[in-house]
Amino acid sequence: MSRPVVVAQPAVSIAAAAQRRWTSLAFVALAQLMVALDATIVSIALPSAQATLHASDADRQWVITAYTLSFGGLLLLGGRFADYFGRKRTFLVGLAGFALASALGGWAPTFGILIAARAMQGAFAALLAPTALSLLAVTFTESRERAKAFAIYGAIAGSGAVAGMLLGGILTEYLTWRWCLYVNIPIAIVAAIGGWLVLRDSRSAGKPGFDLLGVVLASGGLVSLVYACTLATSRGWQSTSVVALIAASVALLVIFVAWETRAASPLLPLRIVLDRNRGGAYLAVALGIAGMFGAFLFLTYYLQVVLRYTPVQAGLAFLPMTAASQAGSWLIAGRLVPRVPARVLMAPGALVAAAGMALLSQLQADSSYLTLVLPAEVLLGVGTSCVMVPAFSIGTLGVDRREAGVAAATVNTAQQVGGSLGTAVLNTIATSASAAYVASSGGSMTVQALVHGYSVATAWGVGILVLGAVVAAVLINAGKPRAHAA
Repeated sequence: MSRPVVVAQPAVSIAAAAQRRWTSLAFVALAQLMVALDATIVSIALPSAQATLHASDADRQWVITAYTLSFGGLLLLGGRFADYFGRKRTFLVGLAGFALASALGGWAPTFGILIAARAMQGAFAALLAPTALSLLAVTFTESRERAKAFAIYGAIAGSGAVAGMLLGGILTEYLTWRWCLYVNIPIAIVAAIGGWLVLRDSRSAGKPGFDLLGVVLASGGLVSLVYACTLATSRGWQSTSVVALIAASVALLVIFVAWETRAASPLLPLRIVLDRNRGGAYLAVALGIAGMFGAFLFLTYYLQVVLRYTPVQAGLAFLPMTAASQAGSWLIAGRLVPRVPARVLMAPGALVAAAGMALLSQLQADSSYLTLVLPAEVLLGVGTSCVMVPAFSIGTLGVDRREAGVAAATVNTAQQVGGSLGTAVLNTIATSASAAYVASSGGSMTVQALVHGYSVATAWGVGILVLGAVVAAVLINAGKPRAHAA
């Protein structure tokens, strides 16, 4: 009986394949860096943009939420595009569209056009982010390589947003706030050239199916909820308009869930989120980012309006958070993700971030940066990175290869929806608390009133982060990654 012939794969081809994988990761990570930067790079320029385009305090948060809401609302559809039309093609289209939207935003002569451009950026980011994450999920399958790749991705997602603060400060002070948008154009060009050369295209077999009704229901529900939070600043939570918008949001989201159980090609297959580990990861990410984005907004205004920092000084003041996030991703999460269950990192990480937010709730008009803001930033950076790195991995673990895109999109959806709602809700709480302070004192808006609003809102942020820790501890029960098939 003849024996089967085994053909050994040349070592050179194995090494070349490995090099191609890591080169691909570099360009995918560059695109993710651009998306992460844009979540916050405009934040540091927001005071300047608000003054130039004459926006109100209640409306200023739309510069952030227009991006994150569009991003989160369309991510699941973006994941479907990646699965069906090819991940390389979707990646390149996303880069091109993001660059064009950035050019429009940089040119914007009115606040309305700026908001529209930010929403367009979010829409094309919704193509980029799930495509990038699904490319990692199907490229890195060996457990150690997978852990390392997701550590890199998590470090960029966690610290890129903070690095945007520094770059935004430099561009705003030495050029103009508009360059915080123009800067995306060269980044997108480099990532597109590299992606065209080294990425391998892949797609899921099957006929394309798109749940457009699901997109309308989910997006409509989220927009109604964020708009209700914004309107509550001027009209109060008990006003008829605010109550009606909240009721409409609940109704649309309930109908969305019901529709997803019947749709032929559901936008969000419920089996993905009903898995307790993936569902717990998505909830923990949403709550963690909600608290983090609130800190970004308030610290930006506290540093520039209260402490009178220049944009560059404010950007530099955020550097410790960047360093702490990188340290948490590489020295803590990157090393422990392959060795310990995810919740062992995620629950304590959320509590560490909550401790940082608790420090910010003690802000006063004359608080010291070194003794209060700096330690708070370090705790927020380390804590959030310990939530995000394992969440990116476990949020896509165990899904069918054909649904890698939608699972990846769900992780990012949780992140963006958390950022949208966290920014809107905490900004509303801060603005309302400041107005109440002015009313009780019988005076006008002062620095003390602004800081009081910030401290009240950050106290709510503590509760959000503690809830994230509870969710991670209770819902996520996956063991060590080595116990799972990649």
